[in-house]
Order: sequence, then structure tokens, then C-alpha cells
Amino acid sequence: MRMITRNLLTRSYKLLLTLLVLLMSTNAFAQRLTATGKVVDAAGLEVIGASVLEKGTTNGVVTNLDGEFSLSVGQNATLVISFIGYKTIEVKAATNMNITLQEDNELLDEVVVIGYGSVKRKDVTTAVSTVSTKDLDQRPIVSAAQALQGKAAGVSVMQPSGEPGGGMSIRVRGTTSFNGSNDPLYVVDGVPVDNINFLSPNDIESLSILKDASSAAIYGSRAANGVVLITTKTGTEGNAKVALNVQYGMTKVAKSMDALNTEQYRELQEEIGAVNPTALEGLTDQTDWFDEVYKTGQTQNYQVAVSNGNEKMKYFLSAGYLNERGILEGTYFKRYSFRANIDNQIRSWLNVSANISYSDNIGNTGIISGTGANRGGVVLSVINTPTYAPIWDLEKPNQYNKNFYGVNIMNPMENLARQKNNKNKENRLIASGSATVSFLPNLKLKSSVTLDRRNGVNTTFLDPISTTDGRNSFGTASDNRNMNTVLVFDNILTYNTNIKKHGIDIMAGSSYTQSDYTNSWINGSHFRNDKIQTLNAANKISWDGTGTGASQWAISSYFARVSYNYDSKYMLTMNMRADGSSKLHPDHRWGIFPSFSAAWRISSEKFMKDITWIDDLKLRGGWGQTGNQSGIGDYSYLQRYNINRIPWFEEGNDHAVPGISQANLRTSDLKWETTNQTNIGLDLTVLNNRLTFSMDYYYKKTTDMLMNVSLPAGAAATTSITRNEGEMTNKGFEFSINSHNLTGEFSWDTDFNISFNKNKLTKLSLQKIYTAASSAEVVKENIVRNEPGRPLGGFYGYISDGVDPETGNLIYRDLNEDGKISTSDRTYIGDPNPDFIYGLTNTFTWKDLSLSIFIQGSYGNDIFNVSRMETEGMYDGKNQSTEVLKRWRIPGQITNVPKANFNIKNSTYFVEDGSYLRVKDISLSYNIRCRQFKKWGISRVQPYFTASNLLTWTSYSGMDPEVNQYGNSGSVQGIDYGTYPQSKSFVFGINVEF
Repeated sequence: MRMITRNLLTRSYKLLLTLLVLLMSTNAFAQRLTATGKVVDAAGLEVIGASVLEKGTTNGVVTNLDGEFSLSVGQNATLVISFIGYKTIEVKAATNMNITLQEDNELLDEVVVIGYGSVKRKDVTTAVSTVSTKDLDQRPIVSAAQALQGKAAGVSVMQPSGEPGGGMSIRVRGTTSFNGSNDPLYVVDGVPVDNINFLSPNDIESLSILKDASSAAIYGSRAANGVVLITTKTGTEGNAKVALNVQYGMTKVAKSMDALNTEQYRELQEEIGAVNPTALEGLTDQTDWFDEVYKTGQTQNYQVAVSNGNEKMKYFLSAGYLNERGILEGTYFKRYSFRANIDNQIRSWLNVSANISYSDNIGNTGIISGTGANRGGVVLSVINTPTYAPIWDLEKPNQYNKNFYGVNIMNPMENLARQKNNKNKENRLIASGSATVSFLPNLKLKSSVTLDRRNGVNTTFLDPISTTDGRNSFGTASDNRNMNTVLVFDNILTYNTNIKKHGIDIMAGSSYTQSDYTNSWINGSHFRNDKIQTLNAANKISWDGTGTGASQWAISSYFARVSYNYDSKYMLTMNMRADGSSKLHPDHRWGIFPSFSAAWRISSEKFMKDITWIDDLKLRGGWGQTGNQSGIGDYSYLQRYNINRIPWFEEGNDHAVPGISQANLRTSDLKWETTNQTNIGLDLTVLNNRLTFSMDYYYKKTTDMLMNVSLPAGAAATTSITRNEGEMTNKGFEFSINSHNLTGEFSWDTDFNISFNKNKLTKLSLQKIYTAASSAEVVKENIVRNEPGRPLGGFYGYISDGVDPETGNLIYRDLNEDGKISTSDRTYIGDPNPDFIYGLTNTFTWKDLSLSIFIQGSYGNDIFNVSRMETEGMYDGKNQSTEVLKRWRIPGQITNVPKANFNIKNSTYFVEDGSYLRVKDISLSYNIRCRQFKKWGISRVQPYFTASNLLTWTSYSGMDPEVNQYGNSGSVQGIDYGTYPQSKSFVFGINVEF
């Protein structure tokens, strides 16, 4: 009985419990609401992929292809709607909602990436510039460095050569080093790298430039030239996204030059006498060398990316292919790239991420350089080769014509053939993994390991038939290989806290970098034919042109930063970094690089509360030290020796061993090159964020410059020594303005920046004068002279006062008034450093149509046009440009072009104003919105057209004012000697996302 009663009670209890659960579920169900609606922007266009979240929960959805959503929420729920680029809003849940998102112009809350961290823009105390990346997928840029040109105040970006894949010269606030690198330090996803040629611009999420020492000093030894921080794209929460970018472009030479025809050339040779004019009688024009050499280049660029994520896992995968064919026949650059960024929140306290980047590129270089018959390279040989000559030798099949009546000239097509089989290959793998442990919500430790491995292979081949040099050696070839492996191990501990109005951020860390470099080279000759272009087919391997090499270096670092913020009104940041480099003498190996900066937000003060049109007004100031140890060898402080091979095959040398000779002097006090920089800045935002101004003044002083110093003859067994030699200063002013001129359905935005910089070499200790950059062979004098009291790279020579109407010679100024023209009359005749550089971008948008116009320029810089010595010098049998038709011919003639065989010298006659204003890019794009695309799952279809280098206003007579034969040199700038010219490009592209 008791058992039956117990069973009845149990069953009754279960039944009651079940009824209660059903009742509660019914009641809960009755309290639920299905919120529905549509999200649009200010123009009434659907916002696809906007996040709709029930506030206080993880319950949410994203809008579909029509901008619509449906979400079951609580009866009195609040919805949080957000989307990148728009202000986040909160609304009460309902049905059939119409929600409009406004564009987010709150720049003050934008997060800015800084060294080993990030900070809101309103709390930045240092000089940091950010570069917009929103239009990178619409511009035909090959290198990520091109994205910086004209976009940031205080950052000079120049492309010294227009060859495919050509490097960029970047200066942050002037030139700070004489022999060392003046490039900024590049940090990609926290990993320092020496260049960013491997990086596809489409993979970039953000670009920041740390310009002053108080911001860059956290990177210490490698930050003297500023720091460029690059963050690549990552996956985002929501639906998986596939993005495709396709570009096809055509390029043409921007400016042509005309050469004398055969009859004009014959008349010129009657005056010069290098070629017998009788031999030229009856000859007619055979070849337009300009048309033969310059072709229509092509660019193909394909990029695809896949990304997705949730609250635990995010990933971004991308792959790309770039093929750039230059405007000079046979020049090219190809790049294959792949990237994978993965981030995983394994536990609430543990985050693991991995970044893998691989690139493989190949191209050919060396087109522009040359000596002897090839001086000035292909670019000048187009003008210097007479038009009467055919391309091929009419009597010797498969051989380029070299019959120029005794004149040492190489025709342009042979010049190109000498380079077409030169190949530079490089593959690069950068793989990094990191783990972040959160001990507390505000105390984190991040440890990361990075491998940066580069393999380079440079090969050349001259066939034994077509070219003169190849025939002389029965074909030649070379193979140079190098591998560089860099390992980086970082540990970063961060702590932040807020106590009422007091905010404190503390960061401390260590970093260790090790580099291991090996290389080998081999040369061969005597090939059977041009069919097998490898050294395996060479019958003769050079006994003294073969060898191997290796070197290592390492840097160990410790650093810390403390930031204090009181109510976003008073801010203070202090940095300290200690670096030890194996390149420097053990007694001076460690360098300490401190910095501090402070900011005062004046607009937060009580006395500013009635000035409503000022949104933000902030005064900044800072000082810091940064170091440099680039530009010197890995063992510069040690005494090294040369190994000299002895020809074992000569009689009596069968048992000879290599000789040894001193290579350099030991430098027992070699230490860090140090740059001190002071910066004062002002940030101002007004009219509800419609106008933003930023102004900075800086002063930089570099001491203990690392230089290779020449020694007097007989002073030592060697001719040079590496030592800390001089001092240099840079001071300047920067100004930038960002304006939202019009907003709404039709919008107009303007970004403008301008930078002024003055450079001066103030001290040299041992060697007082450095000369460099030899001019044409007829002059054989250096153009550039560097000495204290002058800016770097000054041109040195004679002042020309025009053409003497009686003699036709140039009149050179007798500066010392001794009645004769001698080397004592030389002086500084030009300065390649610009007075200022600037950039202006205007963006117009009407509904889905967007037009962007980017203008960039330089003012006040001089160019030494060495090319004119070869194309207007009139001193031998080379053909000349049509400019010489204006030459002096009879006494009394007034002209600015001297006679043939004039008294040519390095002078102001060849120095020209290199100022220019260039329409760098004009981009027109349209977002196609089509319901059919939405049905297919396509969220974005954006065709676009971009024209680059469309117009250039300049008084420079050369092919392009953005030029330097010496590439990225700091001490030699503004030299034009047959440099590969820039080109106009017209690119058609399309962006598709689904």
C-alpha cells in the first residue's frame, strides 16, 4: 500500500512539474517578438551585411542582400545595429522597421595603430599619419610603397626609375644618413621587414607612419628614418565573403624625344668631324629607333580573397598574380603572392594567431646602365644611334648592326638584347605565430615567433651570335644565388587600467633578431649556341669569378612604454628602448633610446565650453632619440682581409696558394648613429568634424653618422675605414587638412598635405669633402660635392652665362677673377632637395558613382641632366636630339645652344628646375546594384577606370622629372643619366564580392 501511494505521489509530482514547464514555455513564447525591418544608408540604398543584435545577448543576425532582417527577440528588446563605416545605433524592437544608418565621421574615436599597440586618435600624443586604404583596389599600384606617395605630410615618396617592379625611394622628414639606409622601418603585422615588395596592396587593411622620435623610438635602433606600420586584412564575423579584383591596363611612354634625321646628322658631322660626311652621302633614314624600342606596355593584376569568422575563429586567405610588361621592349616584372591570416580564441584566456605570407617574383633589370659604347644605356642609345642604320647587319645574318663608320655606338636593339635574358628571381616566406595569454582582462602577454626567409637567384646570358659582347666571349653566363634567414622572437606584456578619470597603459617587452646570410656566384663562357642557356653548357668556367660568402648579425632589445591619460584632457607617454647590435664594437654595442611626449586637449577645458564650432583642439609636443646601424657591413668594426687567387695554370704556379691582403682598418670605437628629434604639433577639428587640421614643426639632428671614409694614399695598407664621422640636421613644417565639403546624396571630400624640409650637413671629422656621381665620359668630373654647411647632394661645377655670340662657346664665369677659367672657378650650381612637396585628393560621390582625382608634386628641386651631355653635347659621332638644330653656326648669332664641339663642362647649362605638378591618378568607379545579382548572391559589382600620370606640368626638358639614376641614395640625388622614364597608364578593372 505504501509503495502504491509513493508511486502515485511521484507520478503526480512529475505531471505537475510538466504542466508548470509547459505553462512557463507558453508564457515565454507569448513574450517573444519577431523583429523585422530593412536597413538603408543616407542615400536610401540597402546596407548588406549590417549586424542586428539583441542588446545584452549574443542573439543576432546580419541583413540579407536586400538589407532586410528577421530576428526573434524579447517583447521589450532593444536592437543594436552596426556596420563598418557607419554610426552604431540602438532602436526598440518592432515589426516592419525602416532603419537608416548615418556615415561615421567621428574621427576622434578612430583607432590608430602605433608601436606594439593602438590608441584612439583623440588620445595620440605624437606625430602619426594614417593613410586611407579604401581606394587601393582601384589604383594600378604594384608596390605597397606607392600607396604612400602624396598621401601623408612629411613623407616624400619618389619612384627614381619607371622600370617594371622598380623600387621606391621613401624619406620621412628628410635624409638622415649619409652612407646608411634612409628608408623607414617597415613593420607588417608586427614583424619588422627590410622592404615591402612582397606585399600585395590589396591585402592592406591600415597604414600608419610614425614620424617623430617620440612615436618611433619604441623601435629604437632601426627607427631613425621613421616607421611604417602595416596591418593586413583579417576575417570578420558574419557570412563568408569572397572578393575578386581584376585589372587590365595599358602603358605608354609619357614623353618622347626626337633625334636628327640622316641629313641633319650629316650636316652636324661636317662641323664635328668625327664621321666623314662623304661616307654618309646617299644614305637615307632606315630606322625610327624610338618606335622600335618603346612599345605599349601591359599590366594584368588578379587578386582573390576569402574571409569569414565568428566569435571564436576568424580567417583571411588571399592569392594574387601580377604581370607587368614595361614600355621598353622585353622589360617585365611578375609576382605571385599568397597570404593566410588566422585568429583563434581557443579559451577565454588564450588567443592564438598565425600569419603566413609567400611571394615569388621575377623580372629583369640593368636596362638603363652602361659604359663605353653603351653609356647611358637603352634610353640614350635611342637618340644616339643614327637613323640611317638598319637593326640587323645586312651581311652577317643574326647579328645586330654595328657599322657606324668607326664610331663606338651600340644600337638600341642590341642594347636590349644584352638584357633580355637577365633574370632576377626571388621568393620570400614570412611565417609568424603568436599566442596571447590574458592573465586578467587588462593584463596580457603576447609571445610571437617569426621566420623571414628570402631566396634570390640572379642569372645572365649573352648568346654567342647576335651581340658583340657575346661573340667576343663565345657566349657568357652568370649565376648568383643568395639566401637570407631572419628569426624574430618577441614577448610583449601589456597592462591597462582606468581609475575614475585616470587611465594608465603599461607595456614592456623584449625582442631578439638573428640574421643568417649565404651567397654563391659562378661565371662561364664559350657556349656552343644559344639553345641551351645554362652554365652546364659553358665550356669554360671562370677560375676567379666563382666563390661563396656568408655573414651573420643579431640584435637584442628590451623596451617599455608608460602612458598616462587624465580624462582625455592631459596625456603623457614615455618610451625607453635598449638595443645591442653585433655589427658594432663590443664596447659600444648597446644603445639606449628614450623618448617622451605630452598632449593637452584644450577643447576639453571649461573656458572652451561656449565655443561650439570647435570639436577638438589638441596641442602636442615630444622629444626622443632613435638609432641607426644600417649601411655598414656585418663585421665593420673588425679587421678583415681579402683573399687573392693566383693563376695556378700559369707556369710555376702549380702549387700556389691564395694571397692575403688587408681589406680595412679595425674600428675600435664604432658605435650607434643617433638621431635626436623634437616635435611640436597642433590638431584641430571643427564644424562637427567637417574640417580637420594637423600642423607639426620638427627639428632633427643626427650625430655619429656611420660613414665609409677614404684615407690618404700611403696612410695605411687599405684606402678606407668605417667610422662615426659627421653630423646632419633636418628641420621642417608639415600641414594637412581633411575636409568634408559636401555631404548627403552628393558628397565631396578633400585631403591636402604639404611639407617643407631643410637639410644641412653640419660636420665632418676626418674627411672634409666627399665627391660622387661622375658625368659623361667627355667631362670625367664628379657632379656631386658634399661638405659641411651645405644640404646633401649639391651639384658642383661652373656657372654658365650663355653662348658667346662671336665664338659659339659657352661663357663660364671667372669667379676668382684671375683672368682664366680653371677648377678654382667651380662652385655650387644646384640643389636636388625640394623646397616643399605636396599632395591633393578630391573625391566626388553621387549615389553609386565615385570620381577621385589625386594630384602630387614637388617644388624647388634641381636636376642635373647628364643625358643632355650625350644628346646635345655634339662632341663625337653619336646622333643628337633635334634640340641641337638651334646650335650656334655663324658669328653674331644669338642662341642658347652652343656650337658643335663646344667647351663642355659640368655647369649650370645642364642644371634644370625639377619642379613638377602631376595628375597622378584619376579614378572613376560605379557600384552596380541589380536584383539579379542579389539573387545570385553577389553583394558588390564595381567596375572602374583609372588613368595614371595623365598630365605633368614641368619646365624640365628630360623625359621625366621624378628621377634619380642613383636610386635610393641619400648623398646623391636628382641625377638623370638615361634613366628608365615613367609612363602613362590606363587601367580597366572590376571588384566583385559575393
